[in-house]
Amino acid sequence: MTLDQLPIGKNARITAVGGQGALRRHLLDMGLTPHTTVCIRKTAPMGDPIELFLRGYQLTIRLDDAKNIEVEPLEVNS
Repeated sequence: MTLDQLPIGKNARITAVGGQGALRRHLLDMGLTPHTTVCIRKTAPMGDPIELFLRGYQLTIRLDDAKNIEVEPLEVNS
């Protein structure tokens, strides 16, 4: 599953960051690294961009960039 497919309010762990060259480096520099827990907080009215919460801060990225980030949903223990 990629980050753009994650439902709002669900937590996931980043498993891989794709993209080429400068795009990949930019995503990694923003803290989107493997093993990081991320949550989609909200989306813009037209669905793009999306607001993420990770590492204690909020980050907004475009859907096209989110498609380069592989995630695995985290199960919530009841």
